[in-house]
Amino acid sequence: MRENLHRFLRAARGAGVRVSPAESIDAMRAVSKVGFADRGVLRDTFLLTLAKSQDEKRALGECFDLFFSQPEPAQDTKQDESKSDDAERADSGAGSDSSSESSGGDPAENLGALAQMLLSQDRNAISAAIANASGAASLPNIRYFTQRGIFSGRILDAMGIQRLRDDLDNLTATNPALAERLQAALDGLRGTVRDTVSQALLLYGREETENLRNEILRNAPLARIEPRQVEQMRALIRQIARRLRERYSKPRKRQRRGHLDVRRTLRRNAAWSGVPFLTAWKRKHRDRPKIVALCDVSGSVARVSDFFLLLIHSLHEVVDDVRSFAFSGHLIEVSDILEEKSPEAAMAEIMSKVGFGSSDYGNSLADFEKGWMDTITPQTTVIVLGDARSNNLDPRADILRRIAERSKRLVWLNPEGRMTWGFGDSEMPRYATFCSVVRQCATAQQLERAVSDIVATYQ
Repeated sequence: MRENLHRFLRAARGAGVRVSPAESIDAMRAVSKVGFADRGVLRDTFLLTLAKSQDEKRALGECFDLFFSQPEPAQDTKQDESKSDDAERADSGAGSDSSSESSGGDPAENLGALAQMLLSQDRNAISAAIANASGAASLPNIRYFTQRGIFSGRILDAMGIQRLRDDLDNLTATNPALAERLQAALDGLRGTVRDTVSQALLLYGREETENLRNEILRNAPLARIEPRQVEQMRALIRQIARRLRERYSKPRKRQRRGHLDVRRTLRRNAAWSGVPFLTAWKRKHRDRPKIVALCDVSGSVARVSDFFLLLIHSLHEVVDDVRSFAFSGHLIEVSDILEEKSPEAAMAEIMSKVGFGSSDYGNSLADFEKGWMDTITPQTTVIVLGDARSNNLDPRADILRRIAERSKRLVWLNPEGRMTWGFGDSEMPRYATFCSVVRQCATAQQLERAVSDIVATYQ
């Protein structure tokens, strides 16, 4: 059972439940107290010791139900009918007994262990044999759906399928009726093994499947995401935002005190023979980070603006001082919306106010200069997320030049491919003249790298 617990904890991690070694030990100690007799109590024990949120409780409960619901061997109805027919023939008289004795006894006695098990229809024995064969075939190592046939074959081989084939060949020539019963039982066994392998794939292959799907999504163009993939992409962007928070928020807090100044510490503690009762620290001066983000939410980038806003939402949790703005035909500040509301609610409100309109970069830049130009200081990094398509209106590049002169640096993240910059109504080449960094952000991976590079400069 300890091995089963290890496999369950492995499956729980694959289902998205964060399980530390200490929590695993606590869970195993709790299970040793409550036992395995009552599945309801066992399920509640895992939920109490491992789950730390409602989402994890739901995921862990589903994982538990799947793990402890083993596929049942199929019942052979034809065999039941055959057994009843045999019983009727046995009651018909001694003539049948003498004929069976002259035929040399029960033909099943000369069959292999697997054949006898299938003919006896002992479900417990079949389930135990499948479980043992699954362990011998290392079924918990399954990762991809393409491996189902391989592991099914390994399990059947471990159960003795080759001897069963030989028994079938012999019975086909000597006892066709018994061979038919054995073949039907074998078909049921194959189905049960397939169900067992499919269940293992759901338990142990979920993480690899999720990673493969995420890797494909990370490199897929954001503007070409299919409607059925939008929610998956949003979940992926949330993971990116969480990684940014974990990577850059915590180290900055830990390093706030600086490094130990050994020379000053020794001088300060000379009166105590150098015992460091008083410490001195080297503090490297850092400018207080400030970010101003301008996000295009017009119709031309409507497919990717949701993902841009999600990343901007994460910046508010990573950097202390962030001012966020959204625009299409005109520009508004959305900092309070992003800080006070959930990402989904914030995006819905922002898009309802300025989203899906006809983009006018010139007018939007003029709005920013009129109302918020004083927010830019020599410590400010300005990020513009947009395609730079201004519908052949005045792009007001002069305002962008003044923004670049006042700020520490100006970064432009464009969701379009570089080959389209400067064609049609694209003003990207003109704007790029005043930018410190210009990056293509057509995929989630490119977007993560760009935002990560920006935030890393403040660490």
